[in-house]
Amino acid sequence: MGWETAVVSAARERLGGALFRRVAGPDGPATRARIHGTPGPRWFGPERPIRVVHGDASMFVGGLRALLLQSLHPLAMAAVAAHSGYRGDPWGRLQRTSAFLSVTTYGPADDAQRAVDRVRALHERISGTTAEGEPYHAADPHLLAWVHAAETDSFLCAHERYGAHRLDAAGYDAYVADTARIARALGVPDPPRDRRELAEQLAAFRPELRATPQARSAARFLLFRPPLPLPVRPLYGVLAATAVATLPPWARTLLRLPRVPVVEDLTVPPAGQALTRTIRWALTPPPAQHRPAGR
Repeated sequence: MGWETAVVSAARERLGGALFRRVAGPDGPATRARIHGTPGPRWFGPERPIRVVHGDASMFVGGLRALLLQSLHPLAMAAVAAHSGYRGDPWGRLQRTSAFLSVTTYGPADDAQRAVDRVRALHERISGTTAEGEPYHAADPHLLAWVHAAETDSFLCAHERYGAHRLDAAGYDAYVADTARIARALGVPDPPRDRRELAEQLAAFRPELRATPQARSAARFLLFRPPLPLPVRPLYGVLAATAVATLPPWARTLLRLPRVPVVEDLTVPPAGQALTRTIRWALTPPPAQHRPAGR
């Protein structure tokens, strides 16, 4: 049994290392050590729901869902298409987002505030005009509110379906309240504080949403043409199918992502569960090497 254990351990280390490098980048280990090892007060204590949600493998599903959902606001999508470089450097963008989520969720309060200040300064410099002549500014509180609501709903929805330790209704309300702390720091004046307010805000945005050519192009890139080696594309395909299945029907209609009811209902949930369990297994060190959440 010893050699079998060694083989499994080596496979786990290889897969976990590859995933971590993709998400956290070459400086990931140092960043993780600084976030978890630096003493001082945090925005969120260890008992807060945001730590449970943001430390779970379901974030892979929620992150992709969030990108698809956020693309449906024409002004937000125009800003992303013109300024984010998501096609030329998708992994760099993922790593910067991952670092921001990690430091604001788990890091020292001073580091969290500095991360927010950097994002706000970046938003102030991003402005332009859509193809239809509509002006946009990334620091617009209304656009920030949309991005925050879509992201929060996506992470919550993914965790509710695929999280290892799912929360009760009060716990998910508290998660929304936790994310509101970060949203206010970023410039959202009145972010939702529970699931009811979150649903109301998403509904209020519906008249503004549409799938522009840029949004559909982004969806095709994210779902069907990811910059990944061929051997891992089937696994990414499962992730993509799982993320799409969690979208609300109206969003799928706008993005022209049809639903195949019986096939999807029978295959996607178990495949999504298997995928998130595998990611969770790979990213969780053996007990003797256990590290804090957010590896």
